[in-house]
Amino acid sequence: MKIDAIDVFHVKMPLVYPFRTAYGDDTAIESVLLRMSSGNLHGWGEATPFGSPAYSGEYAGGVFLVIVKFLAPRLLDRDITSGRQLQQRLSLVKGNQFAKAALDLAWWDLHARSRCEPLWKTLGGRRGSVNVGADFGIMESIDDLLEVMSGAVAAGFKRVKLKYRLGWDLDMVAAVREAFGDITIHIDCNSAYTLDDIDMFGKLDGYNLAMIEQPLAHDDLIDHAALQCRIKTPICLDESITSTHKARKAIRIKACRWINVKPGRVGGLTNAIAIHDICREAKVPCWVGSMLESAVGAHHCLALATLGNFIYPADIFPSERFYQPDLADPPIVLSGPSQVTATDAPGCDAAPAPDRLESQTLDSASLKA
Repeated sequence: MKIDAIDVFHVKMPLVYPFRTAYGDDTAIESVLLRMSSGNLHGWGEATPFGSPAYSGEYAGGVFLVIVKFLAPRLLDRDITSGRQLQQRLSLVKGNQFAKAALDLAWWDLHARSRCEPLWKTLGGRRGSVNVGADFGIMESIDDLLEVMSGAVAAGFKRVKLKYRLGWDLDMVAAVREAFGDITIHIDCNSAYTLDDIDMFGKLDGYNLAMIEQPLAHDDLIDHAALQCRIKTPICLDESITSTHKARKAIRIKACRWINVKPGRVGGLTNAIAIHDICREAKVPCWVGSMLESAVGAHHCLALATLGNFIYPADIFPSERFYQPDLADPPIVLSGPSQVTATDAPGCDAAPAPDRLESQTLDSASLKA
């Protein structure tokens, strides 16, 4: 498909309530949405690195500029026939995985629409419905957490993820275990700790966690390998896995027993599928994460989660959980207890609502061949 035009939007999406993690609190999520056009067809992609370089070295304002100045011009007026070819065209620019992901996702949506088939089938998905979990950030009190968790448990969610940071740690996990027994839970440390905290991680072995997500530095593999050999609880790598090369190295040195795959973090669906395949061949299970994307990015994540080696419930949330209304339509909704079903419409079947896109856009650019 020849790429005729690329429209880029830097947006700020207000959250229903603050999202609190080890690296800070957010009241709104900054994201970059992108429309790629070929003739009369359009595909949408999204990258959501947040408003500051706290999760990774990228941030939404920088992603917008990198796409407009360096990446999009390398695709315009080109006949792009595969995700691999697209990645090769973008490889001159080092790193900047979120920026590359917005273009990669838009191409896959455009490609699936050109084939008149749903994105999840174009990706090679095995099932239309996927299991999803419930996630909870840091709250004002443990009692508040137990109250909202009660609702998730009653609704039938198959696992719960808990944000974890200094002051919201062992006592919180102990209270959850006491209140909810053997429910499947794991914690997400968002790179907040070091090997100096080995005793604390050893104590977590007593709480039968499904995994500890990204306990150590965001770009580390070696220390994670050292930690994994000293604790029983499986380590899941998130921020550390930014490419297929990092995934292979993590598996080779036994730095983890799970891998979380986020399309934005790894450069798009092309790389996400490759990491999925690497994990499958190595018999390392994986699951799909979230950056609190709008329904555009969430539908892409949903399509990805239909692949066979994504076996742990995904971080794909009903849109109303964080956005009222979502920037894009159709919103993500539960199709059953702890389950979301991918669309059978062509592509990812999601696009921003024009009025909401206009009201939440901070900056935009239109590039043509």
